[in-house]
Amino acid sequence: MTRSTPPRPLDVASVFPELAGMSRTATRLHPRPGAPTVHESSVGGPLLWPAGEPWASCSQEHDAPFGLKTPDEVRTLRRICARDVWTAEERAEVSRINTGHDPSLLPEGAHPLIPVAQLYARDVPDLPFPEGTDLLQVLWCPFIDIEDRSGSEAVQLRWRRAGEVAEVLAAAPEPSYVGTDELVPVPCVLHPERVREYPAAHDLAPGLAGRIGSWEEDAATGYRGALSVAPGWKAGGWAAPFTFRDSGGPEELRCARCSTVGEPLLTFDHAEWDAETESWRPAEEADGASTTPTEVTVGRGYTLQFYACPADPRHPPVTVMQ
Repeated sequence: MTRSTPPRPLDVASVFPELAGMSRTATRLHPRPGAPTVHESSVGGPLLWPAGEPWASCSQEHDAPFGLKTPDEVRTLRRICARDVWTAEERAEVSRINTGHDPSLLPEGAHPLIPVAQLYARDVPDLPFPEGTDLLQVLWCPFIDIEDRSGSEAVQLRWRRAGEVAEVLAAAPEPSYVGTDELVPVPCVLHPERVREYPAAHDLAPGLAGRIGSWEEDAATGYRGALSVAPGWKAGGWAAPFTFRDSGGPEELRCARCSTVGEPLLTFDHAEWDAETESWRPAEEADGASTTPTEVTVGRGYTLQFYACPADPRHPPVTVMQ
C-alpha cells in the first residue's frame, strides 16, 4: 500500500509571499513493519553489506544501565506484547526479560552496531549521494550515547555503490546486549513520498517569524504543526522545529572535520504524527493506526537529526536530538 500525505490546509506562501522561494523537497519514508530484503530500502532491515568488509563497530565506553537485554530478547518481548492474551509462560518470560542482565556482563572492547536504515537512490533522490554511489546505510550503537554526538563511532554512515557488492554478508553480527530496546528498530519496509516543506520558525528571519506567530493567533491552522516541516522519518527537507532548546540552530551544527555548516540529511522521529501534526497523517491510514511503527524513541520522544557536510557527505555526520 502506498502512503500519500493529504494536501496542506492552505497555501501558506500565498499568505506570506516571502516563503515562496524557501520551499524544499523532502522524502517522507513512511516506514511500516514488514520483511525487507537487502535489495530494498528499509528501516531496521538487513543491509547490503560486502562479505569481505568488517562490520561497523563502536569501541567507546558506555554507561551501561541495569536491565540490559539481548537483541533476541527485544524481539521476543515485542512478539509477546503484540498479543492480546498471554499464556502463563509468556508472562513469566516477559518478567524475566524486563528484569534484564547485570551491566558487568557487557563485553569490553568494540561491539557491533545495529542497522537503522538503508536507502537506495531510486527511492530517496533527495539525498546528496557522493559521485559513484547510490546507497546509504545508517548504523548506530544501541545506547543513549547516540544523542547529540558529532563525529563519534556511535553513529556511522556508509555510502556505497550497490552494484559493486558482489558477495553479500550472509549474517550480520549483533551486539551481545543493547542499552535500551528503544534504539532497536522494528524491521520496516518503506513507502517513500516526496513532499514540499517550508522552514521551521527558527530558520526564518525574526521579523517574518514574528508575523507568522501573530497570524497563527487567529488562524485555524498552525504553521508549525501543519504548514512547515513534515513529521516522521524523512530525508532532506528542512530541520525539525526546536522543541526544548532556548537558542541555537542549524548554523551552529558544523562538520567536526572541516567546520562546514551542515545541511539536513535525515530525521528519525519517534512518531509519524501526533495531535499537533495530525493533518500530515497519510490518507490511507485508518483511525487508530499506530503512530510509532519503528518503535524507536530518542530521548523522551524527540527527533534525532543528521546533518551532512555539503563539502563532503562522507565526513562523519553531525547528530542532534531536538
